[in-house]
Amino acid sequence: MEYYYKDDYESEFSLVDTSEIRFNADRIHKTCYKIIWAKDDAITLHVDGYEILLKRGQLLFTTPLNDLKLEVENAKIIIYAFNRAFYCIRDHDAEVSCNGFLFLGSSMPIVVGLTPKEEKSFTLLYDFFVEEFETVDHIQGEMLIVLLKRLLIKSARIARKILPKDDMPQGKLDVIRKFNLLVEQHFREKHKVSEYAEILNLSPKSLSNVFLRYYKQSPLKVISERICLEGERLIRFSDKNMSEIAYSLGFNEASHFSKFFKKHTGKSPKHYKKEVSNLL
Repeated sequence: MEYYYKDDYESEFSLVDTSEIRFNADRIHKTCYKIIWAKDDAITLHVDGYEILLKRGQLLFTTPLNDLKLEVENAKIIIYAFNRAFYCIRDHDAEVSCNGFLFLGSSMPIVVGLTPKEEKSFTLLYDFFVEEFETVDHIQGEMLIVLLKRLLIKSARIARKILPKDDMPQGKLDVIRKFNLLVEQHFREKHKVSEYAEILNLSPKSLSNVFLRYYKQSPLKVISERICLEGERLIRFSDKNMSEIAYSLGFNEASHFSKFFKKHTGKSPKHYKKEVSNLL
């Protein structure tokens, strides 16, 4: 079952229930944000070349920057997909507070699990979506946006459970979200915590203390992992040589990138490239 909404302003929003169809993620436009809910069945999918097992009751959130590969047939998987023209999470960040938290740009996607009570709530919300998709009138788009905001807000609240402290003050969460977004924007040229702390009007120590208390890793590790993740993607999917990859990630010499990559992944770029080639 597939539902699709589009208006004269190129706004797009789709809802897919794969329980009775064969579905390939390539049918979803690459400009869309995607929420994948393994409602009644587990599913294995790939995000940016990495295999992810989505267990029953889990949700996964991806952005237009993520390369999603998913093929499913006769399994109860629910997919919500919307483009920026339909609902811009950046422009409406004050409404849903999910940018840089649920949606992490091209970093590894967030996966959250639902309790039985939460599953009932999400199922009810899904039924409301279906009802609105089947009601075609002049306010259909507005009603779908209202429901989407509700879905995003509920998801963000539940996702707090994956943080070390789910009672994190909103101000501290906003610091982490803004930091994540800044890393997405600047990781190619800014490699130091102090550079991000300056943009956030914080001292490097204050920023590190927020992460130490409320997050699972240090800000430096977030930066390093983001650089390495992009390095892996470029090695896997681009035709760039190591010098070009190093330069595109802010390293003046390929040897500097190689040392950095090996320090954080345990493998040299050449070793990683060889491993990837052997899997193809």
